[in-house]
Amino acid sequence: MNDAPAHLDLVKDRGLTIKWTDGSECFFSIGYLRKMSPSAEARELRKQMSENPLTVLPASFNSNQPLTALGAELVGNYAIRIEFSDGHNTGIYTWEYLKEIYQPAETKTLANDGAET
Repeated sequence: MNDAPAHLDLVKDRGLTIKWTDGSECFFSIGYLRKMSPSAEARELRKQMSENPLTVLPASFNSNQPLTALGAELVGNYAIRIEFSDGHNTGIYTWEYLKEIYQPAETKTLANDGAET
């Protein structure tokens, strides 16, 4: 089974839209992708936050600047790596992981953002 997407569209200040070969489509906001980064650092932070809601967040989470994607690159034929404006670029988002973290509410964000274009 081929899990690779048919099409990727990264809008740097909004998010990533993936069209899969089965015809389905997913949207992930930039903030959600950053929050759900599969990097070891982000996984550990999510674990700490689940155990202690008073966890001190890194300075990059408290930035007054809007979070954007600076770019992205394919990793083989199984993943994408995204570079964020806060300097984070170590998460490798496999197609399987993206399907795992997909939440339909993210699609509503795309529909609402696209209504004004």
